[in-house]
Amino acid sequence: MTHPIQPTPFEGRIGRTLAESEPHFTSRPHPGPDAPNVVIVLLDDTGFAQFGCFGSDIDTPHVDALAAAGLQFTNFHVTPLCSPTRASLLTGRSQHAVGMRSVSNHRTGFPHQLGHITNHAATVAEVLGAQGYATFCCGKWHLAPTEDISAAGPFDQWPLARGFDRFYGFLEGETDQFHPELVVDNHHIDPPAGPDDGYHLSEDLVDQLLRMINDSTGVRPDRPFFAYLPFGATHAPHQAPQAYLDKYRGRFDDGWDAVRQRWYERQLALGIIPEGTQLAPRNPGVKPWDELPDSHRRFACRLQEAFAAFLDHTDEQIGRLVDGLRQMGQLDNTILMVLADNGASQEGGPFGVMHEMKYFNGIVDDPDDVMDRLDDIGGPNSHTNYPWGWAQCGNSPFKWYKQNTHEGGVHVPLVVHWPAGIAADQQGTRRDQFVNVSDLVPTIYELLGITPPEVFGGYAQLPVTGSSFASVLADADAPATNTLQYFEQSGSRALVAEQDGVTWKAVARHIRGDSFDDDRWELYELSSDQSECNDLAETEPGKLEELIGLWWAEAERNGVLPLDERMIELFVARLDDHSPHPTSRRYRYRPPLSPIPSAASASPSGRSWELTAHVSRGADDAGVLWATGNANSGMSVFVQSGRLVVDYNSFGEHTVVESAIEVPAGECILTARLRRTSRTEGVIELAIDGEPCGSAELPYMMRIISSIGSSVGFDHGQAVSPRYEAPFAFSGALHAVEIDRSGASQADAETAARTEMARQ
Repeated sequence: MTHPIQPTPFEGRIGRTLAESEPHFTSRPHPGPDAPNVVIVLLDDTGFAQFGCFGSDIDTPHVDALAAAGLQFTNFHVTPLCSPTRASLLTGRSQHAVGMRSVSNHRTGFPHQLGHITNHAATVAEVLGAQGYATFCCGKWHLAPTEDISAAGPFDQWPLARGFDRFYGFLEGETDQFHPELVVDNHHIDPPAGPDDGYHLSEDLVDQLLRMINDSTGVRPDRPFFAYLPFGATHAPHQAPQAYLDKYRGRFDDGWDAVRQRWYERQLALGIIPEGTQLAPRNPGVKPWDELPDSHRRFACRLQEAFAAFLDHTDEQIGRLVDGLRQMGQLDNTILMVLADNGASQEGGPFGVMHEMKYFNGIVDDPDDVMDRLDDIGGPNSHTNYPWGWAQCGNSPFKWYKQNTHEGGVHVPLVVHWPAGIAADQQGTRRDQFVNVSDLVPTIYELLGITPPEVFGGYAQLPVTGSSFASVLADADAPATNTLQYFEQSGSRALVAEQDGVTWKAVARHIRGDSFDDDRWELYELSSDQSECNDLAETEPGKLEELIGLWWAEAERNGVLPLDERMIELFVARLDDHSPHPTSRRYRYRPPLSPIPSAASASPSGRSWELTAHVSRGADDAGVLWATGNANSGMSVFVQSGRLVVDYNSFGEHTVVESAIEVPAGECILTARLRRTSRTEGVIELAIDGEPCGSAELPYMMRIISSIGSSVGFDHGQAVSPRYEAPFAFSGALHAVEIDRSGASQADAETAARTEMARQ
């Protein structure tokens, strides 16, 4: 679609001379002298109960203080997954309608999964920017097709193209908090420091956001700002500074049953959940704490301690943001919202994982095998996620988790703080009305007096379908404005409907491979059964059928169809000659080259694979030719002490093969082959100028290696191999690295695809 440029009409008068002419000066849009700032703080994979003010005994004094001086929403709902929630949050529309039914890592050829937000749905940053707001984003994006997030772009769905003046953060779904893959505006950068220097990403994000705001308000104090701070916390890996880890030692030794009961009782006492709400039974796969072996309990406690430390540290950064706004004189007239994108994560499995990628490789950590590494948990040398028992504890009093449309997946905390806009007698009160994430932007528009445009950037706009709850901000007794809300994730479905003062919920948990027609629908009266314990499907079949019919109507209206459970197929089909992944499965990289994110780079994950490096070197030249991953898991091909070396780091178990002959001086061709020999095993073979010169059996060939991408000619971030210190850049001339995956079988591709989708 082309958009002809229309010249701005000149409203003055042009004569033959200046004396016969009248100038006219255009003015930029300005929202007015009293327009409030807007700040949205988004946490990742944070359950309903995990803030202190929502029931937990994890220390979150800064969020608690915002709630005590603002409004605490106890009936707030989101989608079950990160990218869909972010799409709905930033547009005020259904996630399906704007093209984001799932994560941005794939497209399906249907309008509800574009891998990005359609341009027919302007973001709140685009709309506010057009009104004269300064707009900033610091943190996790995950709203651009991940094959487009390398330095090659295209950049049309990066933050700057979707309304933000400045961006500092990461574009994928997760990153290492000590060694993040960082982007500034439209280019990749190295982190400014490392963990030995006290670096942590959450602190860096707040530093950068405060600088952006101060840069703007210091020069243009008349101009309000919109700031979006989507932390990587508390998504895995759960990582925090050591002092925070030490603080929680032993805090959860009484186990998830006792802790969940304690948090539930505290929720009742605080009024966070209605009196009479039951504590949902343990989810399938969650064992009673007192039946676990001692090693399982010790491992699980350390994993929960790491999560708590991570959340506590994030709360501290929120406090730093609030203090910074206060010192700038900006806090009172700032609408500040703090929320989570979905419920606590189930991706740590039944026992928890020392390295999250193990779970996505189908490896279950035996806690007995990690007893000597407990002190690594939460630090730079771990990539942990906690077990189901702690995740359900975080979702108290609900059942199920992130990815599910039951309350555990979609019912999360929301705090709204606005001293200048919330009456003093309302500050510190609760709001129990149903609110959905799509309702936030319409509320902002109403509070700012903005009518969303019908056309933006030349694109006709989809209607903003969320419901403003501005009336609820002013009056705790105001009726809910959203009385009909659908949910859907990979075939799991739900509908919440308020009818005649009663709130009903119909919900079906879909199991991949089952017929959608065979899904069992459950029915709950949320007004008296918020934790979905009393299924009324058999006693109220008429009501259930009515709600199922309403779900299908909402699905039609919001572009939810077709129902799509696919996972493997999406990743197998992504080869495209107009993408980073050509149909030939052959890649050629020439340095200098920025680090390549994992979704846009050639990967040996679960595949037969061959790397050929064309080099010229002197006798003493050494360094990395290609690497992917980090010290927790990865693969590195390098020259050291005159030998060609491959270090295959399988979750800390290193298979190292070194050439039996020296790499000659001058021009030469260095080859590393990786072949699958069985479902889980493989072999590495080396060659120099075509001459075989070393091999090693791989006892375990990872089907997915890392969320950290590749680098050519150096090892960015944390070193994959302990045999060198990063970046260990190749000191000779690296002319090109060629990677050939054409020998990979369909089974190779399907195995890798299965685990990649599971990770997302």
